[in-house]
Amino acid sequence: MDGARDVAAGRPTLRQVAAEAGVSLKTASRVLNGHPHVTEATAARVRQAADRLGFRLNRIARELRSGATSTSVGLIISDLANPFYSRIARGAERVLRAGGLQLVTASTDEDAEQERSLVEELLERRVRALLLVPSAADHGYLAAERGRTPVVFLDRPPVNLDADTVLVDNRAGARAAVAHLLAGGHRRIGLVGDLSRLSTHRERMAGFADAMSDAGITFWQRYVRADSHDAATATRSTAELLAVDPPPTALFTTNNVNTAGALRALADRADPPALVGFDDFDLADVLGITVVGNEPEEMGRIAAEMVVARLAGDHTPARTVVLPTKLVPRGSGER
Repeated sequence: MDGARDVAAGRPTLRQVAAEAGVSLKTASRVLNGHPHVTEATAARVRQAADRLGFRLNRIARELRSGATSTSVGLIISDLANPFYSRIARGAERVLRAGGLQLVTASTDEDAEQERSLVEELLERRVRALLLVPSAADHGYLAAERGRTPVVFLDRPPVNLDADTVLVDNRAGARAAVAHLLAGGHRRIGLVGDLSRLSTHRERMAGFADAMSDAGITFWQRYVRADSHDAATATRSTAELLAVDPPPTALFTTNNVNTAGALRALADRADPPALVGFDDFDLADVLGITVVGNEPEEMGRIAAEMVVARLAGDHTPARTVVLPTKLVPRGSGER
């Protein structure tokens, strides 16, 4: 009988592999778990049978049975499509892989309930640690994991929880961006911002307000548009600002997605306003876009190193690392 022809519904079992290869269950298990003392001919027969059936070892079940620990680290981000988070993942993965750990990534889409659900699911899968870009307004539910599963927060701080955290200096970066525009003679400066409930938006908004207030400008609120979380909304928000009378002569966009949306709104304008965006992005140098740059890979690297240290027995108090930003002038902010 051809065992590859009609496997029962669901994943094929190790017993089916053994039957297909004509060996005992113990021999099939030894081969697929990499144990020695099996002839090469027998091992080849078992591996070929496993390939024909599409058999895969259930490593999670094996780890739970043996008492071994998982090698997976969960990374929960807010948007898989945003290159900022893929760069965080890249920085974290390099460190974790070197430590024999594997990164598993999921996205909340800025949904607090989805965040909680993903956290619970990854913990049920016995991940060794969690890296979390939070969306929820309360993280007290993770307090029980203290001393059990290391949790490191990235980009945004936790609420009602003392945990390792890696942030960007959002307020200082935004202040520097707006001060740069003010130094160029601009006074009517518009802001296209992210969701108002996010700490990153609030910090960047505060930096914007700091710079405008320091310059003695009191009418800046009329040029603020928040809650633009995707490029299409940012395009509409930018168009709204350009329709204000008088319109802003400069724009500050508070993340890379909002910058992309603003650029679409400005594409057909012969004399566009000056523009500075928070976060660098691909082709920004080619397009000549002035940005507040930061290092997402460094954020991921530091967070992963915190995880590795905690897993190695580091019980020092939770710490927060704040990464600096750098203004990168390329032309759009110097109009």
